[in-house]
Amino acid sequence: MKLKTRAIVVLFASCISLFLYIVLKPVAPVGRINSDMTEITKGDNSRTIEVHSVHGAVNEQEQQKHGAKRDKLIKQLIEKYKIDFKSHSNVLFPWNQAASWIQSRQLIPEDPNAKLGAVLKAMHSAKIIHADVGYRGTQLKLSLTLDGGQKVAFKPQWFKRDFIIVGKPYDGADRHNAEIAAFHLARLLGLYRTPLAVGRTINLKTAIMPVAEQRLLDTFFTSGKNTCFYGKCLYCKGPEDGVCAQGEMLEGTIVLWLPSSVKLKTYHHPWGRTYQEGKQARWETDNDYCTQVKQFPLYQDGTLLLDIIDGAVLDYLIGNSDRHHYEIIENQPEPMLLLLDNAKSFGNPYYDERSIMAPIYQCCRIQKILWEKLNFLKSDVLGEVLQNILMFDPIAPVLTWPHYKAIDRRLGHIINTVQDCIGKYGANAVLV
Repeated sequence: MKLKTRAIVVLFASCISLFLYIVLKPVAPVGRINSDMTEITKGDNSRTIEVHSVHGAVNEQEQQKHGAKRDKLIKQLIEKYKIDFKSHSNVLFPWNQAASWIQSRQLIPEDPNAKLGAVLKAMHSAKIIHADVGYRGTQLKLSLTLDGGQKVAFKPQWFKRDFIIVGKPYDGADRHNAEIAAFHLARLLGLYRTPLAVGRTINLKTAIMPVAEQRLLDTFFTSGKNTCFYGKCLYCKGPEDGVCAQGEMLEGTIVLWLPSSVKLKTYHHPWGRTYQEGKQARWETDNDYCTQVKQFPLYQDGTLLLDIIDGAVLDYLIGNSDRHHYEIIENQPEPMLLLLDNAKSFGNPYYDERSIMAPIYQCCRIQKILWEKLNFLKSDVLGEVLQNILMFDPIAPVLTWPHYKAIDRRLGHIINTVQDCIGKYGANAVLV
């Protein structure tokens, strides 16, 4: 009985001791627990921040590397394509030099050092020995003859650089500076089919009127202190259609005529507009239009259809929707489409006329060499290079900054359009 009672007492004491141990065991303060958890969390966050920092540093390094590579490319392209008149000496027969460049697939040389600057310099500074009205086309221009017998067109300034053309995409008078910008942009794209163009400011009283034909002189008049003329063209009816100099000085662009020995043949552009209110051309409503164009013998063989697509690339970049006809040089084994008359361009840098790309997205073909060039000039390279090249023209600045941004934006549209075609038909079918 005593043993049993003792066992019960021992068991009871053990239970009491266990109870007191559990109840009275020191417990970490809440603040310490939170602090410990915070330290753990801090440790995890530190590792996360450290990882993010590493990735950020890598990305920043990659961006810096890409930026340095882009800057180097821009510098190289500017150095290659710029034409600094001051560094070019005069050539004895510049017009013969220009005529010698004309070949089956080019009007100007690929190498900008091939006396291209010397010929442009002569166009800018050679004495004007004869002036007449310019008959061809709807827009006012002068037909001039420079010392040595070279004929050129003089397209006068109508607008200030920041003037924006609103309305239909082909509205407004010619933009003389557009010829200069288009000439150099085509060079950057490897399309050596635009005539030479350079800015020039002319004194109408001393350089034009003494050598002008009477039919041109008859259109001269004065407005205040400014000398003006309206010439002869489809829209040149009288003084209300005339252009005025600033006093006697009129800015414009000199465009080199091709030699008289070069015979041109004119064709209607398959993607030309109707220019009639409410009437659309067939290509504007038929997305399968290119298939029908390919049925014409003119576009079944050779490169003319691809030349039209090349032209659409240039025209979309410069905003030219006025390509209603085109010319080729006759009697050539592989005739090329000439990119003439680009003055209806750079009207509105804030508007992109997508229909200009119709030959691209309806035919879904493009020359591989041009496609590679477009990708080479993306990421805002093209606009910056062109801006720096145009700084060397005598009437610089040729364009305002929004136009360069528009060129880069439109280049992105072209690349996306071709990529859509590649996604549908494959690169082998699209890239020729």
